[in-house]
Amino acid sequence: MKNLTQTTLIIGAAVLMMASILAFNAPAPVYEYQTFTTIESIVPGGLGRSRMLLDNGSGSLDEQKIKNLYSVVGIKMENIFNNDLAVTEKLNELSENGWELAFTNTGVQSPSDGGSNGIYCTRYILRRVK
Repeated sequence: MKNLTQTTLIIGAAVLMMASILAFNAPAPVYEYQTFTTIESIVPGGLGRSRMLLDNGSGSLDEQKIKNLYSVVGIKMENIFNNDLAVTEKLNELSENGWELAFTNTGVQSPSDGGSNGIYCTRYILRRVK
């Protein structure tokens, strides 16, 4: 009985060692990537152009209008809320098609001459297993 227990333990340890070696040598998944970008205008009076730019994967551009951050009277919270809804809707749509948000990059461009115009840009990088 003692030999059977020792043999079982040795076989079990060998199986665990082989499984762990195979797990560490498993190939990493290969991903395909997709990007979409929001450009929100920071122009007083609501005169700017804000857009969501989407690459549909075939190299063609899909451009959707979103709201400017400013209106004639100043910053407009409702526009920010509506833009957030549009981005969330797009992320949910892409998620349903197997895409996951990998990371985001943001940036702001404003004139160096002290002007009041500018843009706020967010780039969303998505991936899915090929």
